[in-house]
Amino acid sequence: MREVVLDTETTGLDPADGHRIIEIGCVELMDHFPTGRSFQRYLNPERDMPAEAERVHGITGAFLADKPHFSEVVAELMEFLGDAPLVIHNAGFDLKFLNTELAKIGGAPIPAARAIDTIEIAKVKLPGARYSLDELCKRFGIDLTVREKHGALLDAELLAQVYLELIGGRQKRFVLAPSDAGGEAVEESRSARTRPEPLPSLLTIAEREAHAAFVAGELGEVAIWNKN
Repeated sequence: MREVVLDTETTGLDPADGHRIIEIGCVELMDHFPTGRSFQRYLNPERDMPAEAERVHGITGAFLADKPHFSEVVAELMEFLGDAPLVIHNAGFDLKFLNTELAKIGGAPIPAARAIDTIEIAKVKLPGARYSLDELCKRFGIDLTVREKHGALLDAELLAQVYLELIGGRQKRFVLAPSDAGGEAVEESRSARTRPEPLPSLLTIAEREAHAAFVAGELGEVAIWNKN
């Protein structure tokens, strides 16, 4: 099953106020695990960078001046997304910006039903907890030392780990420590153990005879376990 974790950075909180996307980051998942494929682009927002937004992500207007416009990368973006479900933290925010950008170039909107909102999952799994990406990373012991500022690709990579924790995906492969000689975790395999002596039956002789009579008289040929 293919999914794409998606995040954006913007010049502000609402596209209705003229704010634009300045970075898109995506990480591909297969069966909930990252494949190593990603998509990341910085975008020229064709407007100034508010100081409060710059403090959040550290991206300046000067840095974005020579970057492509959304219309120049949208084909590549949509090809990467394909028809995969989109894993997004606070999906309404990112989809609102993406759909505003798509509307500007006459593109079809991304339906809300396509999004998997990790905040909504966290509210069900962790009622009463704090649901910011930072707080969820801390809760699950995910390393945040590389996150001095927000960044779309970095946040998508962190969100992929949070998503895996939220759905319990780390248990799927039963990978156990310690590692093998090559330094990689190995899967433990054990053969089934048999008892030296079988446990005594809990059925009485009368119960066994009654069962045999029932199978012979009532089921007859229907009892396929008696056929050769």
